[in-house]
Amino acid sequence: MNALVATVAVAAPLDKALFYLVPSSLAEDILVGVRVRVPLGRRTVVGYVLEVAPGEDVGLKPVIEVLGKEALFPPAMIEFFRRAADYYQFPIGEVIRTALPAGLSGGSNGVKVLAERVYRPSEAVGTPRGPRQREVLEHLRRNTDFSRSELLDLFPGCEGSLKALVEQGFVLEDKRELLRDPFADLMPAPDTQVEMTSPQAQAFSAIETALQSGEFRTMLLHGVTGSGKTEVYLRAIDAVIASGRQALVLVPEIALTPQLVSRFRARFADGHASLAVLHSGLSAGERFDAWRSVARGDVDIVIGARSAVFAPLERLGMVIVDEEHESSYKQGDGFRYHARDLALMRGQMEGAMVLLGSATPSLTTYQRALEGRIDYIQLPERVMGRSMPTVELIDLSQDRPEGTLSQALKEALVANLACGDQSLLLLNRRGFAPYLLCADCGTALRCPHCDITLTFYLSQRELRCNYCDFRQQPPDQCPSCQGVNILPEGAGTERLEQELQELLPTARIARMDRDTTGRKGAHQSLVSAMENRAIDILVGTQMVAKGLDFPHVTLVGVVQTDNLLNLPDFRAAERAFTLLTQVAGRAGRGRRPGKVFVQTYAPEHFALKYCIRHDYEGFAREELALRQELGYPPFGFLVNCVFSGAVREQVEAAAQGVVAELLEPADKLSVEVLGPAPCPLARLRGKNRYQVLLKAPSRPPLRHLLTRLPLLRRGIPGRVSLTLDIDPLDML
Repeated sequence: MNALVATVAVAAPLDKALFYLVPSSLAEDILVGVRVRVPLGRRTVVGYVLEVAPGEDVGLKPVIEVLGKEALFPPAMIEFFRRAADYYQFPIGEVIRTALPAGLSGGSNGVKVLAERVYRPSEAVGTPRGPRQREVLEHLRRNTDFSRSELLDLFPGCEGSLKALVEQGFVLEDKRELLRDPFADLMPAPDTQVEMTSPQAQAFSAIETALQSGEFRTMLLHGVTGSGKTEVYLRAIDAVIASGRQALVLVPEIALTPQLVSRFRARFADGHASLAVLHSGLSAGERFDAWRSVARGDVDIVIGARSAVFAPLERLGMVIVDEEHESSYKQGDGFRYHARDLALMRGQMEGAMVLLGSATPSLTTYQRALEGRIDYIQLPERVMGRSMPTVELIDLSQDRPEGTLSQALKEALVANLACGDQSLLLLNRRGFAPYLLCADCGTALRCPHCDITLTFYLSQRELRCNYCDFRQQPPDQCPSCQGVNILPEGAGTERLEQELQELLPTARIARMDRDTTGRKGAHQSLVSAMENRAIDILVGTQMVAKGLDFPHVTLVGVVQTDNLLNLPDFRAAERAFTLLTQVAGRAGRGRRPGKVFVQTYAPEHFALKYCIRHDYEGFAREELALRQELGYPPFGFLVNCVFSGAVREQVEAAAQGVVAELLEPADKLSVEVLGPAPCPLARLRGKNRYQVLLKAPSRPPLRHLLTRLPLLRRGIPGRVSLTLDIDPLDML
């Protein structure tokens, strides 16, 4: 018997889509891209329609309900979702749920559409009775439609007249959807379009030529900090819009969004391009409105963080991945995708150009450029002839600080404040101190759920786990020896802020970390305060290093550099060099030159030597040689298999069982199997964790080996979970 059948990706851990019968009562509402409620076993779940076609009714369960009348993504994106799910070995329904914003991914809207009443004159002839009615109608006939609030501003107390005009047929009443604009109160900066430098002009010319081909191309724009990459982006997007296509701009941090949005709004203020913003820092209503505007085709440019790579653009002509090296483009849990890599996948599928921009490209991207697999463009100098900041290493074995700051850095801060310039300090640890230590027995207070010490927060007088958010009050006595000498050890941003207030009591000091930017709009407030010179010294974690443009910052200090260098990860040197180079690049972006102080006990480390010379090529050459010798990315490929569960013995046994089954086929495929071994964070959120690392010189053998995992999963106890991290960035 012929019937209408919907292919549905359910939001559940299933490897494939399911088929459901479309009841005749829902036939008109079923579209590709809509949400539906469907039965799954004894429960109902949300799913997303991938296809609707005639088929056989072979005992299929029916769709229960269609949730919403609008398609949330165009049909062209379905293959993108499928390929992303296949590459990252993740259920397609969960992929789509991750892609959609809150309010559109679940079983109910949760977010309401805002609307206002709008009035316009009808074609009825004649004149209403009252003078007030005639006045309002005459105004509407001269100026077409007005919202209710606008008419009430012009004609206070005219509600009765409006009602009478509608009842008499002189005025028509409609509803108009209101869009929540997260940047409605953000004043656009004046457009700073200037004549491009010769390297900028050459870069734009190469990009424009690639755009004119209308084909998929990948280009790396390698420009030093302050070289004017954003101006090149703006010109390129203008060309994309002129060709009738759309642009997507990805940024790594929410903190960058207000500055970038302000520049984009200034450039496109004449209305020839519309702009939407997508990131997790927006309210559910703002993301709801932005997504639906994009899905309707009303938006030309989308700016957003990692998840914006899924924006439902149908005429995508260009994707820009700014600061493409950033690890924050990689999702750390659930669907562990990398937004940069999905941008490349999407560009290839839709024939769009992908522009990767960075002052410190990831070594994987840089190696691809060296091999000629992607186009390479350089911006080797700062705009307006400005010099790169001087970088000075402070050897802490010689200049031993009493607190967190060395004497040399203290003196530089005092002098910079006296000059009226701004300073920026990077300390990549939150809180007041990384842990509390008993001075009598050496016990450090640890999280009961995670294999990590509890961070001490002085302002809240509490201990907190920065992984699972467990909290407790600091004890009066040591739990091990009952001693009372419990002292904070080490320093975080909160402690550094306190030291600065004692050192410079007249200075206006602010802190930018996850604790101070959790409130909506907090990032924007701090950025605006820095731009308006309402802050003298900004202290922060790595978010202060990422692409922010503060022209009056002339001094940058990096505290506890060695924490970056000593992480148990083969990427530690790359991450340290990148972060130091990026934060150093915040200095001297205005008229006055910049200076950078880097405190370290390891001044001979090769990453620091290249950093003080601003020598990316030299660092890359040395680090790539080490990677090639060890077979690590970009000369090899990795999959991290993480086993977790409440009982350590069960987790270890499950990991050993999988390894035993993989060793023989892995050997035939030349895949190296490392482990199982406890994860560096062996216990996290109450779960014991073991990892098995799969390593191969190319992707195909790994992909082939992973085809065995669905069968092997069946032998894993129900209380043990296995998570795959394809192309892992964080091995902790």
